[in-house]
Amino acid sequence: MVAPVTSPSFKANASQALANAQLQSVLSGMREGFAARRREAAGQLPEFEALRDSARDIKHHTLAHLDLYLERYVDTVTASGGQVHFARDAAEARAIITSLCQSLDAKTVTKGKSMIAEEIGLNDHLEQAGIVPVETDLGEYIIQLRHEMPSHIIGPALHLSAKQIEADFRRVHTDLPRDRDLSQPATLLAEARQVLRQRFLAADVGITGANFLIAETGTSVIVTNEGNGDLTQTLPKAHIVLASIEKVVPTLEDCAQLLRVLARSATGQEISVYTTFSTGPRRPDDVDGPGAYHVVLLDNGRSAMLGTSFRDVLSCIRCGACMNHCPIYESIGGHAYGWVYPGPIGAVLTPSLIGVDKAAHLPNASTFCGRCEEVCPVRIPLPKLMRHWREREFERHLTPAATRSGLAFWAFFAKRPRLYRLVTRAAMGMLAYAGRARGRFRRLPFAGGWTEYRDLPAPEGATFQARWRGERGGRA
Repeated sequence: MVAPVTSPSFKANASQALANAQLQSVLSGMREGFAARRREAAGQLPEFEALRDSARDIKHHTLAHLDLYLERYVDTVTASGGQVHFARDAAEARAIITSLCQSLDAKTVTKGKSMIAEEIGLNDHLEQAGIVPVETDLGEYIIQLRHEMPSHIIGPALHLSAKQIEADFRRVHTDLPRDRDLSQPATLLAEARQVLRQRFLAADVGITGANFLIAETGTSVIVTNEGNGDLTQTLPKAHIVLASIEKVVPTLEDCAQLLRVLARSATGQEISVYTTFSTGPRRPDDVDGPGAYHVVLLDNGRSAMLGTSFRDVLSCIRCGACMNHCPIYESIGGHAYGWVYPGPIGAVLTPSLIGVDKAAHLPNASTFCGRCEEVCPVRIPLPKLMRHWREREFERHLTPAATRSGLAFWAFFAKRPRLYRLVTRAAMGMLAYAGRARGRFRRLPFAGGWTEYRDLPAPEGATFQARWRGERGGRA
């Protein structure tokens, strides 16, 4: 089963999130943290903006020649003793991974954090096959206990409070003393480590995602702050890497360039605590490592995006900076977006992967302030891409009837400049007269969505067009 889609219910999801006092309390605590740390990290590196340009160019070049780099990657993985499996869609990826696990008689699988695994619904599928998946990233482990999706790309459990996590640990870890102290974050972390240590030792297969796949060497790269990824891929009999095709980069040098902007954009670190490069299975003289190394490369609609105006979204390196700076995400959190990818990147990627008919609300979940593009380490033009999806939404008559009627009404006047100026001048005059006492409107017909949360200032003086024409001496 793939991740459930509730994106068509975005407005209802957002309303519930706004009314959730606990969620609002947690979100208020993150609003400055990520953004402040990124500003500080970027400010300490004089060449940061140049690195962003370089990172963008690397991704653009790779996507323009993706077929060649994928071929090279397959060759180098094979030369190192690994195997590459291509999956056209989620069903094929799940089937390949399940088959690999069954061939190794795997009963328990440890997993590193992977948004692709969430995208294809891997955990549920493994459980149905009698294989127990155990998430080892702390945030992913917590949401697995709660049967939830991640609410953030780099902080899956960002929406939860420490008290909620404590309650979940007490509910699930029933073999531990009931009177144990879990009042501090450090004690919660220690308990998770204690429980997961046994899972690492018992696992037959380890599954990780990949931040980058290096064509030059056949290497997969993961970036973590907990070290769980290292244990996941070195202790079991086999290591399975699950990644989408656009994670390929040409060389080690290119990867190093991208790593310099990734951690700074994501968490404000110069580099993550663990940055692990894995190339193939254990060699005869290696002291540890997996006996088998498999890479499952997922397409799932991505190759179809390469020749479209949405190709740039495939440059994403999953840092989460866009959502860390997005006023919409900061107000409602990640679950309101209704699928795996939240925030501005989700507003563009989700319609691309599941269809605009199922995600038409998401490109409209934006103030178009431009902060997402301003902080993106690979300079993805997210507002422009959201506008493209809005255009397609309108073309396919997915826009609500009231919106379409309103736009048609406005277009009638906009196509007739003289009539437009006459009507707006009259309307502004009436509003100025009606609002002269208070200087603002608390309620207005046809503007309830605006005035429900804010007052509308009463117009003062002439319209902009009238003033502009006056300053130009009456010239149009």
